[in-house]
Amino acid sequence: MRFPLWKVVPLNTADQNTSRERKEFRRSAPHFADRITADGRDGWPVEAGRYRLVVSRACPWASRALVSRRLLGLESALSLAVADPVQDERSWRFTLDPGGRDPVLGIAFLSEAYDARETGYPGGVSVPAVVDVPSGALVTNDYHRITLDLATEWTALHREGAPDLYPERHREEIDDVAEGIYRDVNNGVYRAGFAEHQDTYDDAYRRLFARLDALSERLSRQRYLVGDTITEADIRLFTTLVRFDAVYHGHFKCNRNKLSEDPVLWAYARDLFQTPGFGDTVDFDHIKRHYYRVHTDINPRGIVPLGPALSGWLTPHHREELGGRPFGDGTPPGPVADGEEVPEPGRAG
Repeated sequence: MRFPLWKVVPLNTADQNTSRERKEFRRSAPHFADRITADGRDGWPVEAGRYRLVVSRACPWASRALVSRRLLGLESALSLAVADPVQDERSWRFTLDPGGRDPVLGIAFLSEAYDARETGYPGGVSVPAVVDVPSGALVTNDYHRITLDLATEWTALHREGAPDLYPERHREEIDDVAEGIYRDVNNGVYRAGFAEHQDTYDDAYRRLFARLDALSERLSRQRYLVGDTITEADIRLFTTLVRFDAVYHGHFKCNRNKLSEDPVLWAYARDLFQTPGFGDTVDFDHIKRHYYRVHTDINPRGIVPLGPALSGWLTPHHREELGGRPFGDGTPPGPVADGEEVPEPGRAG
């Protein structure tokens, strides 16, 4: 049986009078951190058609790679495999494909690519993952580094007019903003959702909403998080915000308020959702089925809620009044590639 890339571990505490061991959610570091680079220094050179990106549309970490790939126009260079949002004991599986096997890699479970890289690997099987098609072996599951390398190492294969998602002059600020988002928002919702002690939950909850309040204040004055264009920082925040009302507000008990009740963050999230490359990668059905059916410790009956209503994602946001140029000197991506369409919010249940 495979275990996920998170675990609950004891908190350091001097309180010896508690009758219950205090525990806290921890996200494990990626085990396979090779990089695919222009110079191939890790043995994996950038090469069109050589690699396959494996994602789940339910996973916020994988969604980063989906958005980046689309914005940069890498669809023809980096093929896509989409796993079933509902895992079994062997983790991510390709039951959405005919015959239950990925048509390019020929495997039924992503774990097979992990085993092809390291026989007997005992750790978690995570997405996003990049697999070397000729060998069938996993290259990397480093969700943090994958999108940065797509933006900076794959430039020779970017579409004409691709935006600079990690501009050098703003990298220090992007990294600083993204670190706070990761700690308190991206990972914070999981710390709250998987908390096994009230103090742990309280701390995660407070940090989450303090960070969201600070981001709301920042975004009340500017259209995007850093500079006047979309960057890596916006991608990282969006993938949590788009799941907030559908999952995190109720399922993870992050319920001080809904995203739709924060006028600034709600407008910001809608602005991005309506920007080509963001909303056209989001599948709310996959998101809800994964969280509500897989997390049986939180939702033991596996009932998937019908709501919330999704039509609000397509309402006017008026964020263009703050200025900004979504793609900088570039252009929007073209139509979604055949076979990669996802339901529009008005059609997703």
